[in-house]
Amino acid sequence: MPVLNDVTHVRAAVDSILTQHYDGPVEVLIALGPSIDGTAELVADLAARDGRVRVLDNEVGSTPAGLNIGIRAARYPVVVRVDSHSMLRPDYTRIAVATLERTGADNVGGIMDAHGETAFERAVALAYTTKVGLGGGSFHVGGHEGPADTVYLGVFRREALERVGLFDEGIKRGQDWELNRRLRETGGTVWFTPELAVTYRPRSSLDRLARQMFSTGMWRGELARRFPASNGIRYFIPPAMVLGVTLGLLVGIGGLVQLTMGVAPWLLVGFAVPAVYLLFVAASTLVYARGRGAGTAGWFLVVLPCIHVSWGVGFVLGFLALTSNIARHTGR
Repeated sequence: MPVLNDVTHVRAAVDSILTQHYDGPVEVLIALGPSIDGTAELVADLAARDGRVRVLDNEVGSTPAGLNIGIRAARYPVVVRVDSHSMLRPDYTRIAVATLERTGADNVGGIMDAHGETAFERAVALAYTTKVGLGGGSFHVGGHEGPADTVYLGVFRREALERVGLFDEGIKRGQDWELNRRLRETGGTVWFTPELAVTYRPRSSLDRLARQMFSTGMWRGELARRFPASNGIRYFIPPAMVLGVTLGLLVGIGGLVQLTMGVAPWLLVGFAVPAVYLLFVAASTLVYARGRGAGTAGWFLVVLPCIHVSWGVGFVLGFLALTSNIARHTGR
């Protein structure tokens, strides 16, 4: 579990690991990045209370660096990747190990089952688990068991991770997808099963959500540029929407200029593009947020475009090879 400045969620995540219904030996390896919010003190306390918990120093602080530190320090042949925002169900490890043995896969995983506590978090969770939010991948909305391109988090054979050289530490987000791509290219199988569901706690504010989506989209764009043949069409829909709405607004503004000049304002037709997108957001809210409370529905109207725009803008910048420059200035 890579951890960085996440004092709010770490204890629940670790508790969910220590209470697994699994008969084999278990160790919890926390790769701690430079934290200033009390996370370091919290994980030190967790390690002091339970000998199965070990804290490892992750000076770099990035997720892939933390994952590799944990894998290299691991003593057992199965590696369970855990996120500090996630909580494992009690039978998660048992089902995952049994699925590894049954299928012969290198990695098995399931669904990111997002749950929020506030109206805003519930709106984010709803967006995560619907096709209109994050594109409808099986690890978001479910599906049939079988081979997959990627899965949420993952339970790996350690020997498979070593075979492909562990996680690429140059990829700050999307490293799971890229690793799974290498596993498949070297003859391994990535296996999805809806039996595995991990409870995920969404970001708690619009600002944090926007920053998360921008960073994720930026690295997704970088990966799409590096590996163009390995990307599905769903990854290109948000950036296409951003470009289309932006162009439509610019053309529509040109129509307003035509009006002031006394010219036939035919360029006003450009406003049809953002209008169609707004209708899409409104219709999606009616379909997916109905019956979930006024607060959740109201936030869904804001959360959905926040995800689309932040992710889409990030994707465009990443695809244009601006990832390294932005990451250097933002630390992401």
